[in-house]
Amino acid sequence: MIKSKSAKVGDWCFIIICVLVSIVCLVPMLNLLARSLSSTDALIKHEVYLWPKGWNLEAYSTVLGDMKYIRAFFWTVFLTVVCTFVSLTMTTLCAYPLIFENLKGRSIINIFITITMFFNAGTIPNYLLMKSLNLLNNPLVLIIPSCMSVYNMIIMRSFFYGIPDSLRESAEIDGASFFRILISIYLPLSKPVFATLALFYAVGRWNGYSDALMYVNKDIFYPLQLFLYNILNNINSVEVTTQEGFSTPGLTESLKAAIVMFSTVPILCIYPWLQKYFIHGVTMGAVKE
Repeated sequence: MIKSKSAKVGDWCFIIICVLVSIVCLVPMLNLLARSLSSTDALIKHEVYLWPKGWNLEAYSTVLGDMKYIRAFFWTVFLTVVCTFVSLTMTTLCAYPLIFENLKGRSIINIFITITMFFNAGTIPNYLLMKSLNLLNNPLVLIIPSCMSVYNMIIMRSFFYGIPDSLRESAEIDGASFFRILISIYLPLSKPVFATLALFYAVGRWNGYSDALMYVNKDIFYPLQLFLYNILNNINSVEVTTQEGFSTPGLTESLKAAIVMFSTVPILCIYPWLQKYFIHGVTMGAVKE
């Protein structure tokens, strides 16, 4: 099929927009990477833009040599894996029953669930609730309150709606229970939406720090992003000294960039493994039989 001239112009405009957006997203990352690998003199003179000058790995050795960063990193990895698994389980258990038309009170349940998307008690009542549940300074406070997103549940429910009812009905005729139908039919056909929501939950937990900031005082439970927040928030009072005892502002700037790269790159490496499922998952929710 031969495209018209206006269609070709539209394609080129779309390509140019995608390239510009990609550049806008990549340039800050390249600048951070260059700053983390540059010498202190180049950073002090503001000579570093998109390419490192005076290659220097001292910032990375400082980060990797500090056990509090390593501990926070592995704790955040563990927290992200657990939260993603728990969140997917809770989202599935909430979305699956709501696809059945004969579920009593389904409309009322949908209304109550949807209300939580628009209204919440607020920060102080939430803090008092966590305190009354004895969850303050407890690692469970980083898992339980955010174990399910209503928005993600609606996405999964919409995907379940797209699975033909004939598959479920045939399984019911054969005597399969609701749980067996979920395990044998819905879950195997829902890999795209599971990958999509897993990415949403994992990125949200990996980048989250506000809940730890409000509810956790023990540094052993600090996620990596909270350490990054504390460093960037107090950077004016932080001094990094060399072995000779001299203060080096350039090393401080390089250390900031290295910490940001240290906390950003791992979650970026997950996306290529989920890309095909992610694209399929965000486009299949509206497909109906």
